[in-house]
Amino acid sequence: MEKYDLNEDRYFSSDSIVRNYTRQIYESIKDLPIISPHGHVDPQIFVDNKPFPNPTQLFLIPDHYVYRMLYSQGIKMELLGIPSIDGTEVEKDPRKIWQLFADNYYLFLGTPSGNWLAYEFNKIFDIEEKPDSTNAQSIYDRLQEKLNTNEFLPRNLFERFNIEVLSTTDAASDSLDQHKGIKACGWNKRVIPCFRPDAETDLSARNWKQNLSALEKAVGYEIANYKKLIQALEERRKYFKEAGATSTDHGVFSPYTHQLSFNEADQIFNRALNNRLEENDAKLFTANMLMEMARMSAEDGLTMQIHPGSYRNYNEVIFNRYGLDKGCDIPMQTEYTFNLKELLNKYGNNTNLTIIVFTLDETTYSRELAPLAGHYPAMKLGPAWWFHDSIEGMMRFRRMVTETAGFYNTVGFNDDTRAFLSIPARHDLARRVDSNYLGELVSKHIISLNEAMSVAKDLTYNLVKKAYKL
Repeated sequence: MEKYDLNEDRYFSSDSIVRNYTRQIYESIKDLPIISPHGHVDPQIFVDNKPFPNPTQLFLIPDHYVYRMLYSQGIKMELLGIPSIDGTEVEKDPRKIWQLFADNYYLFLGTPSGNWLAYEFNKIFDIEEKPDSTNAQSIYDRLQEKLNTNEFLPRNLFERFNIEVLSTTDAASDSLDQHKGIKACGWNKRVIPCFRPDAETDLSARNWKQNLSALEKAVGYEIANYKKLIQALEERRKYFKEAGATSTDHGVFSPYTHQLSFNEADQIFNRALNNRLEENDAKLFTANMLMEMARMSAEDGLTMQIHPGSYRNYNEVIFNRYGLDKGCDIPMQTEYTFNLKELLNKYGNNTNLTIIVFTLDETTYSRELAPLAGHYPAMKLGPAWWFHDSIEGMMRFRRMVTETAGFYNTVGFNDDTRAFLSIPARHDLARRVDSNYLGELVSKHIISLNEAMSVAKDLTYNLVKKAYKL
């Protein structure tokens, strides 16, 4: 039976000189509060503040990183209990699902999920041995016992994790009733929404008309033309901001930006309403809406996040059976220099605006993104994201962008997670990786130890608060 060995020097360099500096740097930041400025945790858990139902629902069902790996090995999604949208029967017994997960736990060796799960089981639940076929049910029982205690209620875990701010991600049409419920209950911790209008601005979305109807219901009037769409989005941004939002998020296929004339945008919108979209209409409309969102951010102060370059729902069989966000998304080659030119030339020189750009295409770090962020005051680089939210991915990010963009044109770390318990694991890993990178710089006499500690605090805490206006 394998036991966890979460050594205090984990993820640090094996070079003793680097490791000595890394330890000192990490020690100076490891207990700083967590700022989680972008993620997908369901705010309802803090409204209800009820025990998580069982380990399977907590660790596996919401985490596409986990079931993606299992599916890749031929394990059917229905056996993992992932809810279907087409009526396919799925396994309902959480113990059977857990056994299957434990039988295949070895698949996560060397992966980011493996690192996060190790922290969650060992540091949060005091589980010493790794799950396997023989101990699956006993570990399940111990986890369930802890989940039934007050210590593991969502709000208590939020406080135990030392989370200062947690941002969710919410559709433009969302009532934000859950956020109102959090405030109404008297719990004084900060959980805020983030405005994400993709469902209404992506004309190619399969449910676009239903999404538009939801927006109409939210604003209380018909959106029969482009002018009304802009009015509705501006009103909803104001509503979100009043509810505590400080940012917007745009999960676009491409970072292409282009300003259409009002008449051009209105014509495309009308074609969408009448199911007569032409070949490039959706692409042009999204490019125009990124320009409009930048304009609105320049006016209302909401930080703008652009998450491009994911071919979402690539596996159509899984999408048709299980719906959105089920892990079958693939990174794409993505171009930024030409695609962002219109947006940056119109808004990038605005020192009061923050536009955070992410990528899944690491080849653009040093060639395009670092030089752009190293020049335009409004543009900042988001951290290593999604498939690169890993030890090596974070190190590659720092190595490829720092010499051109510096540390201060980046925005610290965000976990972008649906799995609530992974938040402290992910932030701890990021702090360790940044400490190790800074330790290398100190060992090479590029920066001093005092400078490294100052930068580490900024990367961990100050930069994210500044970029997201928290």
